[in-house]
Amino acid sequence: MSAQSTDLRETVRERYAAAAVQVTEGGTACCGPQAIEIDDNFGSALYAADERDAVPAEAVAASLGCGNPTAVADLHEGERVLDLGSGGGIDVLLSARRVGATGKAYGLDMTEEMLALALENQKKAGATNVEFLKGDIEAIPLPANTIDVVISNCVINLSTDKPSVFSEMVRVLAPGGRIGISDVVADDELTPAQRAERGDYVGCIAGALSFAEYREGLEAAGFADVEITPTHVVADGMHSAIVRAVKPAEVPADDVQVPIAVPNTGSCCGGSGC
Repeated sequence: MSAQSTDLRETVRERYAAAAVQVTEGGTACCGPQAIEIDDNFGSALYAADERDAVPAEAVAASLGCGNPTAVADLHEGERVLDLGSGGGIDVLLSARRVGATGKAYGLDMTEEMLALALENQKKAGATNVEFLKGDIEAIPLPANTIDVVISNCVINLSTDKPSVFSEMVRVLAPGGRIGISDVVADDELTPAQRAERGDYVGCIAGALSFAEYREGLEAAGFADVEITPTHVVADGMHSAIVRAVKPAEVPADDVQVPIAVPNTGSCCGGSGC
């Protein structure tokens, strides 16, 4: 990893560690935790009231994402779900309710403070079909072919090695598995420099791939049926988008592709998104 990539990762880690501490300290106040201040394009406002009421207030307050992946992942009873960049655990806990006692919801995060907050939220929710893991989304600490659905909420922008993230998602998914991701995606005509002008590395803007880059990266990693649907504008030429794709049940040897060089446009958001 380059020195620049290391610096960006540490900047992101520090920002989301501070966010976790903010929520934790807010929990000691008489009125409960306060949501982290962000605009209407990000955070807990993107969840329905009944979803916010179903999880601990601290999980809601720590929500920093640009969408609601649990609403688009079409989760079913008994499925195994992995949330990349799980933050305070809101999407993991909501997923756990959807997959039920016969399913399992994993959360993966690189930030100790967010993991500690997530574990407290799991305890408050009484969720027994949940497991939080410490690690990087470029090297997921789970065996191959063990997950049915991968979700993520505005976190893939975090990575300075997005091809590795895409390859790792394919690896851990069982054949026929799928992804349901919320992320920020740029219009194809915007250059990396123009994207950088629209936000900093921890604002979920500068690290965004374009629509074409995102599709090409997923397909090169082995995904099929890629759909990228913009939902709302977060900056000029930048969109929150729903990303769906499927790992084929069988991949003929002749169809295996060499990963393309997806631009390392920088990092953006950790924890549970931006």
